[in-house]
Amino acid sequence: MPFRTPDEYRQALRDGREVYMWGDRVPDVTTHPALRWAVDTAALDYEMAEHPKLRELAVVQDPDSGQPMSRYFKIPRSSEDLLKRHELIMEATRFGRSTIPFIKDIGTDLIHALLIVTGKMKDPIYSDRVKAFREHVKSRDLSMAGAWTDVKGDRSLPPSKQPNPDAYVRVVERRKEGIIVRGAKAHTTAAPYVDELLVVPTRNMREDDKDYAVAFAIPVATRGVKLIVKAAPEVRARLDAEKHGLEFPLPPPRLHVETLTIFDDVLVPWDRVFMCGEYPFAGPLAYACATFHRFTAVSYKPPLGELLAGAAQLVAEANGVERASHIREKITQAVIYTETIKALGRAAAFDCQMMDGIAVPNPVITNMAKYYFASNYHQVVKAVQDVAGGLIVTAPSFKDFESPATGPLIEKYLGGPAGISTQDRLRLFQLIRHLTASDEAGVFEVLAVHAEGSLEAQKMMIYSEAPLEQYKAFARAVAGIGA
Repeated sequence: MPFRTPDEYRQALRDGREVYMWGDRVPDVTTHPALRWAVDTAALDYEMAEHPKLRELAVVQDPDSGQPMSRYFKIPRSSEDLLKRHELIMEATRFGRSTIPFIKDIGTDLIHALLIVTGKMKDPIYSDRVKAFREHVKSRDLSMAGAWTDVKGDRSLPPSKQPNPDAYVRVVERRKEGIIVRGAKAHTTAAPYVDELLVVPTRNMREDDKDYAVAFAIPVATRGVKLIVKAAPEVRARLDAEKHGLEFPLPPPRLHVETLTIFDDVLVPWDRVFMCGEYPFAGPLAYACATFHRFTAVSYKPPLGELLAGAAQLVAEANGVERASHIREKITQAVIYTETIKALGRAAAFDCQMMDGIAVPNPVITNMAKYYFASNYHQVVKAVQDVAGGLIVTAPSFKDFESPATGPLIEKYLGGPAGISTQDRLRLFQLIRHLTASDEAGVFEVLAVHAEGSLEAQKMMIYSEAPLEQYKAFARAVAGIGA
C-alpha cells in the first residue's frame, strides 16, 4: 500500500472515538481548537515521507515486500539500523521545531520489544500475532500510541493486592472471541490522534498478578476505550493570545497531549492479544520496552538542547553581551549538555546487543544518556534564563508594540545593539519565555525527570546491566586477591 498522505491520516481520525477534554466530548479531534495543533504536529510524520530532502531518511525499502515503508517499521538488525533510527528521530524533532511527531516511534519501540519477549514464550502463537500486527500497521502506514504506565493506586502494593482491583489494567473475563480488559493507563502520549493503541505491562508480576500480565493492541475507536485529555497548559493561554493578538507572531505551536486512557470492559479479539497470564514475562517486556523507548528519548532530546543553546547565543547577541566570559561559559554549558546526549545516543547504537536477531541499544549507555539529560536539564534552563535576563517575563505584549500610543516608546526603550530590530529582540524573549518560564516550560521540566521513566528507574537499570563481575575481576587482580 502506498504511504498515506497527511490528509488521509487526518480523515482516518474521524471515526467516532470517545475523547474528552475540558469536561466535554470532542466530536472531531482534527478541528478542535486545541487538539488541532497536536494533530498537525503528528501529521509531520506523513509530511516527511513526501519531503524531497527528508524522504531518503524517512523511507526505506521493505525487505519482505520490496515496497517503500516508513523507516520506523524497519526492525533494527545492526548498529547502522539503530544509528539511522536515531538520526530519523532527531531530524523529525528538528522538523517539528523541537517536537517529534510521536505517532510511530513509541509504537515500534513496543513492537520490537514484543518481538523479542514473545519469541521466548513457550506458545509461539503470541509471537505470530505480534508479527501479524506489525504487518498490519506497516502495510497500511498506520499510527500508534503506547500505553504502559498503570495508574498504580497504592504503589507499595502489587497489582493483585490493590484496594482498587482496577488500579492496573487486567483481564476480567476470557471469552471465545477474546478477552475483556478493565483499568486505566496514565501519560499516554498522542492517544487521541493515532489509529492503534499498544498496551503492555508496566512492571514485573507474580503468580497472584497473572490477570494483570496482559499485552494487546486495539484501534482507538474500540468501544469502551475512553480518553480524557490533559492539554498542554499553555493551550488556553495561546488560544486567548491568538484571539486577541497578545503574543508576537510565531509559527504555529508544535505540541502533544497526554491522556488518562480508560478501558471500560473492552473486548480485545484473541488475534490482538500478545500476553495473557504469562506473568514471568511481564517484567522482561516492561524492561525491553523501556530500553527501546529510552533510546528514542535520547534521540529526540538533543534538538531541544540545540534550541536552548541557539536561543541563548542569539539573545546574548541581542543584548550585546556575547563577548562576556560568564555568558560564554553558560552557553558552553548548554553546548556540552547537548553534544553529550548526542554522543551517548550514538554510543548506545554502536555498542548494541543482539537479541534474537534484533539490535537492542546498549542498556547501560541508553540509561546513562537519559539520566544525564534528566538530571542536568534544569541547570541548562537556569543558564539560558540567566543569559536572557528578566525581560523574558516582563516585556510588553505584541498588542502594546502595535499600539500607536505605546509602540514608539517600546521601540525607543527596548531596542538593542545596532542591526537587531526591537521586534526580533522581543520575539527572542518570547521564545525563551516559552522554553524556560511558561506553563509549558514547567511541563518540560517535569517531563525531563519523569518521561520515559524516573531518575531512579534509570539508575536501577544502569546498576542491573553494569558489567560488575568484570569490574570485580579487575579489582581482584590489581589487589592480588586469589592470585
